[in-house]
Amino acid sequence: MLRSLVLATLATAAVGTAGIGPLPPLNLFSSPDTLTVAIEKSGHPEADGVFDLTCGERARGSHPAAENACKRLTQLAGEGSDPFLPVPADQMCTQVYGGPVLAHITGTWQGRRVDAHFSRANGCEIDRWENLEPLLPFVRG
Repeated sequence: MLRSLVLATLATAAVGTAGIGPLPPLNLFSSPDTLTVAIEKSGHPEADGVFDLTCGERARGSHPAAENACKRLTQLAGEGSDPFLPVPADQMCTQVYGGPVLAHITGTWQGRRVDAHFSRANGCEIDRWENLEPLLPFVRG
């Protein structure tokens, strides 16, 4: 009964952003979020590489900022946003170049499969990158 009440409350509270429909309800009883973050061309050897991250009762994995990355993901889930969605094709973006860094994130988050690519190729991509810091490293072009 408690589980149904919690899930119903969360489903009611979920709101969409930027014209995107609401996210499915958070399942507090599901397996932990597990992501693999691959970073390249950051200009910082310690930031480049492939890092694993598991967010559950505690943060685990090789990610250098695991605890803070999990906190940020929890915050984003609470806001009902999906930071892994690509920039919409019709989105107007400033032509600001933030450097050659690239990221590829795969795994599961909030019970959904993730396969997302990130760059700092323009203003929209830079905003998207910075929204996921510290899951993605702090880099400036």
